[in-house]
Order: sequence, then structure tokens, then C-alpha cells
Amino acid sequence: MRFKMFKNTVLLFVLVLISCGNFSKRDDQSNTNDTTEESKDIIPEEITVGASQTELYLPLLKGKNVGIVANQSSVIFKNGRQMTNDQANYTHLVDSLLAMHVAVKKVFAPEHGFRGTADAGEVIKDGVDIKTGIPIISLYGDNKKPKLEQLKETKKYEKDIESGVSSIDIMIFDLQDVGARFYTYISTLHYVMEACAEANIPVIIFDRPNPNGHYVDGPILEPEYKSFVGMHPIPVVHGMTIGEYARMINGEKWLKNGIQCKLTVIPIKNYTHNTAYSLPIKPSPNLPNDTSINLYPSLCFFEGTNVSVGRGTNKQFQVFGSPNLPKDHYTYSFTPQPNEGAKTPPHLGKICFGMDLSTSKQLTSLDLSYLIEAYQHSSNKKSFFNAFFIKLAGTKNLQLQIEQGLSEKEIKATWAKGLEEFKNMRQPYLIYN
Repeated sequence: MRFKMFKNTVLLFVLVLISCGNFSKRDDQSNTNDTTEESKDIIPEEITVGASQTELYLPLLKGKNVGIVANQSSVIFKNGRQMTNDQANYTHLVDSLLAMHVAVKKVFAPEHGFRGTADAGEVIKDGVDIKTGIPIISLYGDNKKPKLEQLKETKKYEKDIESGVSSIDIMIFDLQDVGARFYTYISTLHYVMEACAEANIPVIIFDRPNPNGHYVDGPILEPEYKSFVGMHPIPVVHGMTIGEYARMINGEKWLKNGIQCKLTVIPIKNYTHNTAYSLPIKPSPNLPNDTSINLYPSLCFFEGTNVSVGRGTNKQFQVFGSPNLPKDHYTYSFTPQPNEGAKTPPHLGKICFGMDLSTSKQLTSLDLSYLIEAYQHSSNKKSFFNAFFIKLAGTKNLQLQIEQGLSEKEIKATWAKGLEEFKNMRQPYLIYN
């Protein structure tokens, strides 16, 4: 009995060290152009994600009512390691925890829903998981931040009290991020941390690799352009895992009124920011493979223009095109049609002329050349950009710079100071080399 108590004490001490930042980490050597494919450690078979390390967190869940922020990517890999995308190789986190007799009371679902099939921007409704009977609460739409009555028993939530739904004692956050500021899972992270801090509920992050963690690039978001697709003063590509990012949210006191969350990060084994990692499960409907995930930070700018990024095709975020681009210059074409994750894609049923990037080399920095060239060749420059572009960029400057004819090199030079300051700011929060 004494040995067991000693073992748990040591375990909690190690987790506290990780949570508070007393974790060895490299000096920040990241540069937008100094990482190549050849320099990557190709050892994905040795990576063990946070969720698979049950021995580190099950003691923290014993006797607790648990809430989970999860989607289709929240899985535990058998034998602890990610090997293939074969469903026989993993089980969903919720199913796994229930099998281990953890009292999972509620699931909170981000954009795209608990099973990850909803369109981008589609309102997700509350419901009940058919398999487990656990209530599912949407964190996308009007309810982006968990309400107090969804976390704690209150008079406002009498129907839950009557049905036996208990207060949540601890919250697990386990989503696969892709490392871009406008990918909304980190905005959901902010609101979950904020709500839990206000309700005095600890949060455990099950960390997962960032497939775009090998570089940092893009303009820094300016506060006046804060939105759900950009909440913090960071570049488009931040180069951090979601666990590291949570530590930065806490440390920089970005939560409302500077409140801080009781945070524990279950780290990834055998991972560095330069470790190649192929996602076994697509993180959202329109990021189907490694190429789309790698191109996403560069091509997502097109979502704020009249150019399609291939929604409604089988090459989402691997192509771009528009009826307004000249077919004599852009010889590749596609016609968007409804499909999973894009019921009404942009330019539905219209022939779009553009480029197929599905066989392009992996990017190690943002590539603005596609955006700049498309603007220059557009037959309708006045309607090329829409209001969403500034939200994605986090600044008015990028649109103005493109309209003024600045080159990619000239534009990126204006980011240098902000990127250097960001790298210095994030340094204390890094867990991995």
C-alpha cells in the first residue's frame, strides 16, 4: 500500500513538472526556411501519443466524473503506437475509457462534430452518442464556450440533475490539430480552458504531434481582427503541439481577465518538432491526407477569395481554381460537386481552372506564390478578396500588399520582426526539441 502511494506521488510530481514547464527543451532554432525533408527523423512507428499512455493519467481519473472534448481523431492505439489507419489498430478514447471503468459523463464536440463529418462552418447540434448513450454538447455554433450549467450542477440545469447527470470533476481535451492559427480546434481549446478555469475544473491535455510543427511562418494576428479563426497574437503557422499551445495560453494569460487553468499535459513519447508524422485519421472532412494537411496553411487563404480550394472534389486543399482564372494559363480544371464535408461547395457545378498541387514537394514555409499569381491573373480583381480574407490573415496588410504588387519575398520581409518576437515568447512553453 505504501509503495502504491509512493508510486502515485512520484507520478503526479512528474506530471506537475511537465505542466509547469520544468521540462528540458531546445533553444529555439526554428527558421521558416532551414528545415528540409532530409533533416527529419523518420521514426513515426516509435511515437506514442498522450492518449495511449494510460498509465500516466488513469490515476488522475479514478473516482472522478469526466468530461471529454473529442472527435473522430481521439483514439487510443493498440500496443501504444500509431502504425496504420486500419480501424482494427485503435479504439475511440470514449469507448476505451468506459471499458476501463472511467466515469465519462459528457462529450463536448468541436467544429465538424463528434464523428467529424459535418461541413466546415456547419452548426453542430447537441445530441446523444448512439453507441454509449453519453450526452454530446456542441462547441460550435452559438455555444463555442461550455456554459457553467453544462459543467456544474446548478439550478439552471435542473433537467440534468433530475436525470442523474453529475457535475464534471475533470476535463480531458484530445483533438488532433494541424498547427495553423485558423484551424478552429485551438480556439475551442481557449474557450474550454477558460470555462474550466472559471468553474475550477482541472484540464488534462492528451498531446498529439503537429504535422506542421517543423516551421513557423506568417503574419502575426493583430488584436482588432480577433475572431474564432484567430484568437491570439500568433503567426499563421505556430509550430507547437496543442499541449504546448495550451501552456502558452495559460502562461500569457490570454484567458478572460487573465485567469489561469489548472493544466496537465500528457506528453508524446519519442517526438520532436522535426519528426515526420502521418496522421492515421483525417482531422476534418476536407483534410484527407498528408499533402492536404501540409498545403492547408498556404491554400486556406483562398477561402477568403473567389477561388476554390477543391471542396466538392476528392483533392480538397490539394488543388485550387476558379471560373475567373484563365484556362489558357491554368490548364488544370475541376468541377465541384456535393460530397461529405461539402454539401454546397464554392462554384458548385462550375468548371474551375487552376492548379493541381497533389504531387508537390512538402512545404517548409508558407507559400504565397499561388495566391499572388491567382490574383494577378484573375479576370475580376475587384471581387477577388472577400471580408473573410482579413480574418484569415489576421491583418489588413497582406491583402493590401498583394493588391499593390509586392513580391512574396517583400511581403515575408515585413513578417520577420513579429516572427522573431513570437519565437522568443513561445520558448518557455515548448515541451519538445
